Amino acid sequence: MPAPSPRTVPELLLERVAQTPDLEAFRYPAGEGWESLSWRRALDRVRAVAAGLLDLGLEPEERCAIISGTRIEWILADLGILCAGGATTTIYPSSMADECVFILFDSGSAIAFAENDEQVMKLQARRPELPRLRHVVTFDGNRSSDGFVLRLSDLEERGRAWDARHTGRLDAVARAIRPDSLATLIYTSGTTGRPKGVELTHDCWVYEGEAAEASGILPRDQPLQFFWLPLAHSFGKVLEAAQLRMGFVTAIDGRVDKLVENLAVVRPDFVCAVPRVFEKVRNKVLQSARDGGAVKQALFRWAMRVGLEVSRARQQGRAPGPLLAARHAVADRLVFQKVRALFGGRLQLFVSGSAPLARDVAEFFDAAGVLILEGYGLTESSAASFCNRPERPRIGSVGPPFPGTEVRIALDGEVLLRGRCIMRGYHNLPEETRVALEDGWLHTGDIGQLDDEGRLLITDRKKDLIKTSGGKYVAPQELEGRLKALCPHLSQVLVHGDKRNYVTALVTLDSEAMKAWSERQGLPGVPLAELSQRPEARALVQKAFDELNASLPRFATVKKFTILPAEFTEQNGEVTASLKLKRKLIEQRYRGALDAMYARNDVAEPV
Repeated sequence: MPAPSPRTVPELLLERVAQTPDLEAFRYPAGEGWESLSWRRALDRVRAVAAGLLDLGLEPEERCAIISGTRIEWILADLGILCAGGATTTIYPSSMADECVFILFDSGSAIAFAENDEQVMKLQARRPELPRLRHVVTFDGNRSSDGFVLRLSDLEERGRAWDARHTGRLDAVARAIRPDSLATLIYTSGTTGRPKGVELTHDCWVYEGEAAEASGILPRDQPLQFFWLPLAHSFGKVLEAAQLRMGFVTAIDGRVDKLVENLAVVRPDFVCAVPRVFEKVRNKVLQSARDGGAVKQALFRWAMRVGLEVSRARQQGRAPGPLLAARHAVADRLVFQKVRALFGGRLQLFVSGSAPLARDVAEFFDAAGVLILEGYGLTESSAASFCNRPERPRIGSVGPPFPGTEVRIALDGEVLLRGRCIMRGYHNLPEETRVALEDGWLHTGDIGQLDDEGRLLITDRKKDLIKTSGGKYVAPQELEGRLKALCPHLSQVLVHGDKRNYVTALVTLDSEAMKAWSERQGLPGVPLAELSQRPEARALVQKAFDELNASLPRFATVKKFTILPAEFTEQNGEVTASLKLKRKLIEQRYRGALDAMYARNDVAEPV
């Protein structure tokens, strides 16, 4: 008889190790180079962590927090927690001490893994407020004399000794875990209020691994993934589950400043990323073409026109004709091969998620022969619920649902989901859980529609839709994405206009792009705050608004905008750790700038 399918994450791990014990599982930075970890050796370390946690008294479903950037130790700690029967609470390392304390207290976390002394101090300084926190385990930090803070190596050493004294005990604990047992507690970004803990079970992650494999999205035959996404985000956790199921190699390094360098060194087959990364890469490519002189810029524009022609033909299911194919071969040799070389030269595809990808950005990469498969999901649906398929992607959509995920569009356009990927509920929030899971469907809060091939197109967030005083609805995220694609010098855009008589926007400038622009304008060294108020910069941004407005109905045009002197930052509480704008907070903070665009002597045409 065939072996039963894995039902929990520990069973998924054990099956993977049994199938490919000596193949490479992980590659991670060590000194000036990279080291590898086989599946067998990874399991040894996971067992040591799990046994160490049991030695510290971890109980079934008891929470352990991880406050760290993306690195190999994060994955080992997470798998160790799950194999010990605990549940992982994820916290971004950029979180302020108050947010860390709130999540640790609300989750009831008993043990916390902290990357370094900086993260440890956030907890030690507030220890009296965390009565349930028994120990902190640090990856790079120092142990404490009272035993409250241990090093990861200390925990693993204790675990090996405990495992030797309690033969078979760890395996029995792992076998006792149920598919509906809590595996992960992820706190939502909190763009509109205090974060809520989303309870995701072992079966959620087993399903995500199965669905990723069955969908055929990721390359086969032992591909190499470069992984840098925050593991505190559910998107990152999906890839952890998919790797266990499929067995591909993961090179892991969460240092964003090393991203471009790592792509050239690792030369991955696929990478998952968020739209802001694609926007920045596109801006750098365009900037390089501009800086190359008139001939290089003209060649680049010609190649992009050819590439877009080919891309749009493919989108319509047509093969390019002989003449277009010949022109495209020339464009590819002279221009697009150099673009793809930025990603190491072996890249087969990107997967984009977490936020909407602007059509212009997607078409830019598609024209250059870089396939981006856009997907969609919520933390409440274990992150990955839809994704375009390599054989038939549609730019502007997030693809069909994963196998086993049901979708329904409500009468008001809201996207509803049902399936194994859906959360168990919000932690300690029964009323919010009841509302979110009304009638057995997850109410996503997103507005969308299905095309004739079952692919989902997301229009906007239901709660973010702008309704002007004239009764017209405007989708701000779509306009924001298009503006950033039209103007590489823009960093962030917030479109505003709810209950107003016309639409306006707050924008910030990209410091890197503006530095190069200021040098070309003969303004080297001028601070960004000063550049943002210069008429030349306003004219630069105005061109993008004019181009956007020309394509919009009158009620949706952005009639005024204000350039702010600095970007919205996570440190100032204006964006989430996954770089989403906290709209309500920004609108409150910049109420004066917004109101000034609606002054009484305003001559803008009402709608």
